[in-house]
Amino acid sequence: MLPEEVQPTQPSAEEEKTNKTKKGGEPKEAKSRVTKPKKSVSRKKTIKKEETAPKPKNVKVATPEPKEQLEIKEDVEPATKQYFYDDEEEYSEEEYAEMLQAYEETMRDIREGEIVKGKIIQVSETDALVDVGFKSEGIIPIIEFGEPLNVKVGDEFDVYLESIENQDGQLVLSKQKADFMRVWDNIKNAYDNGELVEGRLLRRIKGGMVVDLFGVDAFLPGSQVALRPVPDLDQLIGETFAFKIIKLNKMRRNIVISRRVVLEEERAKAKALIIKELEVGQVREGTVKNITDFGAFIDLGGIDGLLHITDMSWGRVSHPSELVAIGDVLKVKVLNFEQERERISLGLKQLTPYPWENVEEKYPVGDKVRGKVVSITDYGAFVELEKGIEGLIHISEMSWTQHIRHPSKVVAIGDVVEIVVLKVDKAGEKISLGLKQIQQNPWLTLEERHQIGSRVTGRVRNLTNFGAFVEIEEGIDGLVHISDLSWTRRIHHPSEVLKKGDKVEVTILNIDKDNRRVSLGYKQLIEDPWEHLSEVYPVGTNVQGTILRLLERGVIVELPESVEGFVPLTQLGRPDIRKPAEAFSVGEEIPLKVIEFDLSNRKIILSAKAYFEDHEKTELESYLAKHPVKSMTMGEVAGAKEMGKATKVLSDEDESSAEEQQDSAKQSEQKPPPSENSPEEDKSPDNQESSST
Repeated sequence: MLPEEVQPTQPSAEEEKTNKTKKGGEPKEAKSRVTKPKKSVSRKKTIKKEETAPKPKNVKVATPEPKEQLEIKEDVEPATKQYFYDDEEEYSEEEYAEMLQAYEETMRDIREGEIVKGKIIQVSETDALVDVGFKSEGIIPIIEFGEPLNVKVGDEFDVYLESIENQDGQLVLSKQKADFMRVWDNIKNAYDNGELVEGRLLRRIKGGMVVDLFGVDAFLPGSQVALRPVPDLDQLIGETFAFKIIKLNKMRRNIVISRRVVLEEERAKAKALIIKELEVGQVREGTVKNITDFGAFIDLGGIDGLLHITDMSWGRVSHPSELVAIGDVLKVKVLNFEQERERISLGLKQLTPYPWENVEEKYPVGDKVRGKVVSITDYGAFVELEKGIEGLIHISEMSWTQHIRHPSKVVAIGDVVEIVVLKVDKAGEKISLGLKQIQQNPWLTLEERHQIGSRVTGRVRNLTNFGAFVEIEEGIDGLVHISDLSWTRRIHHPSEVLKKGDKVEVTILNIDKDNRRVSLGYKQLIEDPWEHLSEVYPVGTNVQGTILRLLERGVIVELPESVEGFVPLTQLGRPDIRKPAEAFSVGEEIPLKVIEFDLSNRKIILSAKAYFEDHEKTELESYLAKHPVKSMTMGEVAGAKEMGKATKVLSDEDESSAEEQQDSAKQSEQKPPPSENSPEEDKSPDNQESSST
């Protein structure tokens, strides 16, 4: 350590007396001097004359503070005590005073709150040691030097002196505060005058970004970066923009800036200019700003316009994102402009020729063309013939023979198909197309392949209440009406004779190629037996009949030769019954006599009463005993109707009504057979069996 103060050596009492005696007056103070050291005096380090120590405060006489402590030889006499320095030179008192004055001139008169020059003398990962020319150095955190970090030993900076001495005896310095104080006037003037300042984005922090503004850090909130939220702020790091200072606090060194305010001002100026220039029909360049389901918003440079999805392309567009993306630069045409509401309608397709202009010449009726299936609906498929021109293949124009349930069964989106132009409507922008017309109509040559009266084997594809549909060749069905299933039986449902999926032989009865209908016969495979039955069952013939059905006013019986006959209620031989079910049941055999044979209507009327008129009374009594009268409740009658053939009870009106329905259905137009994928079959896969039950 350096000595706090070096005073001249005081003479002893004896020396003082001697001095008085010699000069004849008061003893004078012995003049101290510095002599050159002897050779035996040791020194630690050589110190040059110009090296001096700083002058401490509140000390009248400061002593030199060399880096190495000077040594005093104790063997020197007190009156002539000498000071030895490492340069081995002897200084007089005047020279020593000059040396102290020179050292004091090198000391800086610094005060707290000032900006001083500092020099980097050491750099670590976290701090930098700075010398400001005072007796001690200061430490500045390395983070205050900003990014990118480029600090090295020897660099000089302006630093702010916050405190002369902290608890560790070091200067408290700050580079950031010095930078702030240095540029404060510029920042304050820019804030007061609303001037723009330029800054570079340094890094991202919570809530926004740090910007280098005149060498100091300023805060840019995330909401003030742009007009719209920026998804990725990191992509802006390193960019330089113009900003406006919107908040200032000198005490807290807080600077808040905004880029959005600058952009809004620029946008307002550009918007006012565009509104003056904008006219319907103009073609302008814009940037896609936002995309919705119904269109895209285009920034024309200060004002937005809507490009509706219907104005994007002459062709089909499912979503605007198929044609445009955010950030795309487009040329658009101004279709409409409402200046009061600042609403602008834009068009993109209007910049290309109208594709329907000469559509009749490009696609004449009857021509075969190729197109791509772009959409499928329940009623057909849309085919794109060229960009902006589409045609419809209706579901009815997809197959000559098949009854298509849905167009997706035939075509799929993306298929390239060959079709025929059926109709062109330029005004309505519609084209009707046909897929089945590519192939020959099989109905035109059906009569050549299947002549009337010929027999053909087919598969029972569907059963209905009025008949059975039989596929005679691929895609072509014929109808076997319920009345053509049997010569001798009254069929209530086709399932009594045929089952779905059966292979059967049928006869071609009629072909209507215009209406695409074929009538088939099942009973026609055999000859009409009624001519023969007239000989088998002449009036007066006695027969045995098996009860098949119980009606309200009689019963239906089955006779030999698989023919049916009717026994009226009054002819059952029991005059005391009101309904056949009171004495008879299905499956019983009863003796009968033919009382009427109607060949034209194919009916046989029978009577048990007439039979017993020609037979013994004992046989009638036995018959009556076998069929006693029993009463039936309404519930039993209703239950019998639900049980079917086993206990079926029908009225004559029901029977006649069923016959009329069969005849009416046969005379009416033949219905087209439903396809295998028709809704009827989908609802009930075994609908034939369920219908029969």
